[in-house]
Amino acid sequence: MSDAPEVRPPAVTPVRVVIAVCLLAPFVAMLWVGSYAKVDPTFIGIPFFYWYQMLWVLISTALTMTAYQLWQRDQRARRGGAK
Repeated sequence: MSDAPEVRPPAVTPVRVVIAVCLLAPFVAMLWVGSYAKVDPTFIGIPFFYWYQMLWVLISTALTMTAYQLWQRDQRARRGGAK
């Protein structure tokens, strides 16, 4: 027989769905140009088009950090809690 470790197929779990949503949300928000291709409302004199995109830089950072933390927790759980 073979001494190779058992390879489990990837499982779709609720945590992994949340991770996918966290990583896809910035792409969808930026690709949907019609939702933010306007000037008003301005924020401290900056047109909406620009401050919306800069806001998504911060949101994307938070979502990526969240996805990474969830992924690390998921991997630890799959390994049985070993660090």
